[in-house]
Amino acid sequence: MNISTQNQSFVYHFGEMGSRWGFNRTVGQMYALLVISEEPLNANDLASGLSISRGNVSMGIKELQSWQLIQVSHIPGDRKEYYSAIGSIWDMANTVFKERRKREIDPTLSLLRASLLDKPTDASDEYAQGKMQEIHDLLEMVTEWAAELQRLNPEQLSRLMKLGAGVSKMLSVKEQLFPNKKNSDSN
Repeated sequence: MNISTQNQSFVYHFGEMGSRWGFNRTVGQMYALLVISEEPLNANDLASGLSISRGNVSMGIKELQSWQLIQVSHIPGDRKEYYSAIGSIWDMANTVFKERRKREIDPTLSLLRASLLDKPTDASDEYAQGKMQEIHDLLEMVTEWAAELQRLNPEQLSRLMKLGAGVSKMLSVKEQLFPNKKNSDSN
């Protein structure tokens, strides 16, 4: 399978981004290739297109399936399995966020909750628990906010994101006009 230079550049960059999102570079490249391919691809297509081994493709497919980012299909008369990206780009972003929350934020919140149940034994423990409470509260707030965002459809979410810059500017103007209100509004 031949990939144009332009598409190859995107696929390789997406692999680098994937490593920042929680899966390895090769898995990110495989996913990028599936996203930009009009037709589903089989394991041989992925291996030749990315110049990687079939074993690497097999492991990558399992990883993408565990993230619920790809689906399998079959072509009548062909025994190979074909893979394609599931849903829209909005669906992908939503799925990646949900999976990262499950793998990273939820375990952290569980640990923090357990730690906060322990009674501090000294001033140092009390201070540490105060900081852990702040982290817990922030993560809870972010999780609740993200859950609300996930309930929005892509059009609503897009409109909200476009409003973001306007809201930031409005808050900045408010802080300039009412500097004394800043501290009381954050409590």
